[in-house]
Order: sequence, then structure tokens, then C-alpha cells
Amino acid sequence: MTDTPGPAEVPELTTDLERAAWTRLGSVLDPEIRRPVTELGMVASITEGTGDGSGGASGDSAGTGSGHLTVGVRLTIIGCPMRDTITADVETALADLAGCTGVTVEMSVMTAEQRAGLKEFLTGGRPPNPFGPGTLTRVYAVASGKGGVGKSTVTANLATALADRGLSVGLVDADIHGFSIPGLLGTTARPTRVDEMILPPVAHGVKVISIGMFLDNDRPVAWRGPMLHRALEQFVTDVYWGDLDVLLVDLPPGTGDIAISAAQLLTTSELLIVTTPQQAAAQVAARAGELSEQTGQQVAGVVENMAAMTLPDGSLLDLFGSGGGQTVSDRLTETLGREVPLLGSVPLDPQLRQDGDGGTPVVLEHPRSPAGAELRRVAESLAVRPRGLSGLKLPVTPRD
Repeated sequence: MTDTPGPAEVPELTTDLERAAWTRLGSVLDPEIRRPVTELGMVASITEGTGDGSGGASGDSAGTGSGHLTVGVRLTIIGCPMRDTITADVETALADLAGCTGVTVEMSVMTAEQRAGLKEFLTGGRPPNPFGPGTLTRVYAVASGKGGVGKSTVTANLATALADRGLSVGLVDADIHGFSIPGLLGTTARPTRVDEMILPPVAHGVKVISIGMFLDNDRPVAWRGPMLHRALEQFVTDVYWGDLDVLLVDLPPGTGDIAISAAQLLTTSELLIVTTPQQAAAQVAARAGELSEQTGQQVAGVVENMAAMTLPDGSLLDLFGSGGGQTVSDRLTETLGREVPLLGSVPLDPQLRQDGDGGTPVVLEHPRSPAGAELRRVAESLAVRPRGLSGLKLPVTPRD
């Protein structure tokens, strides 16, 4: 056997086709962990045989077996929700492999020791809080002064637009009482537990976690401060996020317990303030941004939602007034003593609502619609924002 990066060794490979299949399986990613199954100790065996149970061509280094491959795959847990997806991905990866005449996938389950090895491989050497001081992940906490401004819709679309650009993106639905992210992303998947480690589902290329994924029914959550803090803490520390480029956190409206806990747990997070053009909403949104003075966060910018829409005759309908986003930007710039830009103004767009209700973000389903185009533009500005390294501990060790 030959050592390979990960918690397990390469299975015994005796024919050319088996070795070629192992290489090809390196392109198959676990749907939740987003790492190759060959790295994760999930490929237990690859055997070339007749496909009728007669076994492989053991010891035949010339690769003269029948061409039928039987692949043994270890699932992390019994009843793994991704069983069918993994089976299909393995079959697809090997379907056009030269010399392969058929594929059979046989499933088993990791032992406790194998799961422990997987967890050690994934989390070994990582700090308990992967988004604490020194993280290279850009963390955006999306806030609003009041509810009903479309904050969660903006967050879901920014996350999927960033992932569509090729970034590794995570999304925490921290609005415990008013969770809506699973519906906006069209996912009913539940997280997978590997002992105490939680593997988040992936929707539209985004790793996502929400309290709604743990509830049997769509029922209200009647929790108070300490429980809210513990839930957010678990979302940050117990969930395996991997190496993220960007983490977005959908905060509840206002400046309550969760907003303060997020600032404490996500020490490098920056606030994104969402408001409508209405001046009354802008005043409340500005107060949410001014919380950064107490929490030590920076404000990355302001997103104005529900701005004027263009009617078929070319006229503008400013249903919620105008200028609110710029008002928040100007007020925070003056109060905080640093520029807080207005990143974008998302127009009222029926397509945005329709796609949200359908669980298909408008930035993916209708990227050229008025709202889709503007949200993609905002996401692009966030993706290319330069990041200062001041105060960050870089993983560099000096040599003599």
C-alpha cells in the first residue's frame, strides 16, 4: 500500500484499470465536505472482475481483467443523506474510463475509529474557532435596523453570487427566530453529524447552516439570550466549514443578543447594512451600523434594497421613497470617521420575489434582471475588496 494525504491508505490496487480508477476517483468530491473521497478514507476498495461476483484479476499487473469495477465506498454514518449522490458521482466519474465495462458501487459505513481519523484529518491543528483572530476568511455580518427590508434575500443572493464566481462560501442563518435562508436557497437537506462534528448541507455551491434544518416542523423557536448565543457558537465552532474565502452571517434585525454575540465570536467580521430608501428605515439602519463603535467592527458598506423600479413606459416608481441608502452611507461615514460606501441600490423587481419563493436565487436564475444584475455587481465589489493584513497572525515560521 502507498500512503496518501488523508485519514486512510490507498486500497490494494493490482491491475492497471484499478490504478486508473483510483486516480479518476480523486475528482469525486464528498457533497458535504467538498474534498475528494480518496482523501477522506471513503474508498475502501477497487476491484476489477467479471461483474458477476467472481472477483478481480488479483496479481495481474498487466491489467487483463474483465473491465468491470466494483468500488467499495465507506459512508460517514448509517443513513447518510448523500448516499445516492455519492453513488451517482462515482459511476459518472468511471463511466468513460478506458477499459471499464461497468461499475458496481458497494456501500459500507465507517467504524468509530475511521470516523475519529476523519475528524482528526479535517480539524487537526485548526483552532476551535476558525473565524477568530488570524483567520484569512472574509466574514460579513449582514445587519438591518428593522425587519422587512429584504436582508435575508440580499444575503442569500450575495452568497450564491460569490460562490458562482468560484469562491468557497459559507452562510450562517443567525436569525434564529426568523430563519428563512433554507427556503430562499430551496434546500430541505439536514446537516450530517459525524460524532460531535456537523457537516453543513450545500445549496447552489454554498455551505449553509440554519436552526430550521434541525426542526421537525416549521414551528417557532422560543429561546432567550444564553440559548441564542450557544446556537450561534455551535454554528461557528461545531460545523466543519473547511477553508472558506467568504462567510456571510444573516443577523436578526436590530442590535440585540445575536448581533453582540456575532461580534464576540467573529472577531474579524465586518458589517453590511441593508436598508430601504425610506428615510424612517434609514434612520434605524444607521443605528445598526453605529453598533460597530461598541463592538469594534468595521462597516464594509450599505446595500439599499427595494429602490425605484423602472415601469414599462420608462417612468420610475419609487414606492418606498428615495435616498435612504445614501443617507445611511453619509451618516455612518461622518459618525465612524471613515468612508462607508453605498455598495449598490437594488430595485424593486417581481422576479427577485418570485425566485426567492421558488428557492432559486435571482442572481443565478435571472442574472440579467434588474435586481439580479445589481446584486451580482455588489457581490463582485465584495469579492475584489482588498483586505488589510494589519493585526493578522500569518502562518509563517522564521528560519535560522
